[in-house]
Amino acid sequence: MISTRTLTDGGQQPVDIANLVAGFLGQAQHSLDIALYDLNLGPDTETIVVGAIESAAKRGVAVRLAYNSDFRAPIPVPPPPKARPEDIERISVPTRAIPGIPDLMHHKFVVRDRAAVWTGSTNWTDDSWSREENVIITVDSAALATSYTLAFEELWEKQDVMQSGFVEPRPAVVDGDKVRAWFCPGFGDALAHRIAKACGRAQRRIRICSPVLTSGPILGTLCQIASEGKVDLAGCVDQTQIEEVIYQWRTNGVSAWKIPLLQTVLSRASFSGKRTTPYTPTSVHDYMHAKLTVADDVVFCGSFNLSRSGEKNAENMLEIADAKIADELAAYVDAVRARYPAADVSSPAVSGGQTPGPGQG
Repeated sequence: MISTRTLTDGGQQPVDIANLVAGFLGQAQHSLDIALYDLNLGPDTETIVVGAIESAAKRGVAVRLAYNSDFRAPIPVPPPPKARPEDIERISVPTRAIPGIPDLMHHKFVVRDRAAVWTGSTNWTDDSWSREENVIITVDSAALATSYTLAFEELWEKQDVMQSGFVEPRPAVVDGDKVRAWFCPGFGDALAHRIAKACGRAQRRIRICSPVLTSGPILGTLCQIASEGKVDLAGCVDQTQIEEVIYQWRTNGVSAWKIPLLQTVLSRASFSGKRTTPYTPTSVHDYMHAKLTVADDVVFCGSFNLSRSGEKNAENMLEIADAKIADELAAYVDAVRARYPAADVSSPAVSGGQTPGPGQG
């Protein structure tokens, strides 16, 4: 079975998602492998989630928790995690820090009993659960769970992002649907080209939620689609992070060639931009954070930003061929983009001015 849960800014309370997490963890009978970029919760939600993790361990479930440790600063795309290693290490289960230098351990997944997977774009923080757009996907499938277990083992044993993500994206059948699990950085380039190819083949619609659009293969394909105007292309980005990325491109010159491509996509297709709070250690995290692409009846959803840096991080993405799920998530993208104004490609940042900080390509 495949289930989806979508989140919007102000659309749910953190305790609602904490209880959802606890419910998934609470069904474990044998094992829980948890890989998290960020785990930073308030008193109420921490009691629920950490309580569920420790309760599982007490009843004999083999629990392991891997988390991102160390990061470049500043890195607004994605923003640095708020989690403190000393807080995570206090949880009464085996933990392992995965050094996030130079590339991030950006996963947000759980493998339960090697039979079910929780994944998506959603970090385990109160802001992620209440102030951001995000998607959660759960799948009951031993075949997919095996892929995620192999990906977890790479990180757990090697503790090196660059030596992870080499699990073959083999198809599994779930409820009659073909589903693949993709992992980066091992298959980062292949995943970017896979998404670009799916968009290039689309005949009816493409819907995208992504904080940024900086992956060369994807950006080039979308630019052509937007220019031709034959396919219904629309989506939502994080306006603040887009401006930070363009400022970096203009400053370092290495990726400046992408600027006209990005401007073409955002101006010729129907993209909205959520103006969010620039990152500081104490600011609210209210990002447009969903990482979702719908190309006709195929869905790509997970932790992978449509960015060059995403190809190099430890990331995961589910590719799901299901018309009903595609319709539901395309409708979610349309609802998100309807909440925000058109993406702005004429702001001072886009035309060469200053922004609060650099981004990642």
